Amino acid sequence: MIITVTPNAALDKTIQVPSMQLGMRHRGAQGLVAPGGKGINVARALHILQEPVIATGLVGGETGSRILRELAGEGILSDFVSIAGESRSSTVLIDPTSGRQTEIIENGPSVTVQELDALLDRLEYLSRDAYAVVLAGTLPRDVSEDWYGDAIKRLRKRGTHLILDSEGEPLRQGVSAEPYLVAPNQREAEDLVGHEFGGESDVIGALDEIADMGVRNVLITTETGVAALLREGGQTRRFQVQAPRIEVLSTVGSGDVLLAGYLSSRMRGGTAEDALLYGVACGTASTLVAGAARFDLREVKRQLANTTLRELSLR
Repeated sequence: MIITVTPNAALDKTIQVPSMQLGMRHRGAQGLVAPGGKGINVARALHILQEPVIATGLVGGETGSRILRELAGEGILSDFVSIAGESRSSTVLIDPTSGRQTEIIENGPSVTVQELDALLDRLEYLSRDAYAVVLAGTLPRDVSEDWYGDAIKRLRKRGTHLILDSEGEPLRQGVSAEPYLVAPNQREAEDLVGHEFGGESDVIGALDEIADMGVRNVLITTETGVAALLREGGQTRRFQVQAPRIEVLSTVGSGDVLLAGYLSSRMRGGTAEDALLYGVACGTASTLVAGAARFDLREVKRQLANTTLRELSLR
């Protein structure tokens, strides 16, 4: 079982708007409404991959009730903590003619200390026999930026793989708690190490910079694939995986799908190489579909055939 945690869950609406221009009236295609937030995206992808998964986190109000109904409609098991505040909504506008997308994201509700403690209690219960716990996304308003770090320290005694995918100070504080794996995208990784990447060598160097902060394994997703530093069997190995060149419709949630594919392969006994290739193929397949973390398993197989991996020399 994999547990995904979304403290700031959302109800996402995705609309395709061809040739979108600001300040103009447009008629968009029928919108797709679905639960969102990084942890929920990972859970959806794992469900498509037919892996056992439970989504948890915080939801509240009418929006929160709809999030739970929609998850149940997708067949995704969930066990969320109810809060007094109203869960947020977000809108993604996709221009299929240019490939550009615009995201409008609400801040989300305020959360009490008691509600956060209830979520940690729920996580301790759910993680008893879990293969991994994925802590993902932004934190709600007024929540301490070290919440992920505290959660990782509290859950470590369970012996499960603790995985963090966030940004900014919550990511920085979480990294200091030494999770099993972190999976930032390039922008998030640049912010974490404090400098922009000028090319592949900078991305590869950032793997070691982040690992030196206390993380055991690092995945950095980029526009072209993923760079990885993985420690197992007493070895530290670094990889670069190149995604196939395709015509992208939407990249929303593709990094979450990549992480789900990687975890799915590892949980089934796949090697590091197998898992990285499969994760990138899953993420690539998801960019062909509107709506976060949606993809066709047949497309994953097609993309896998054109995904390449090379192991990098050790320093």
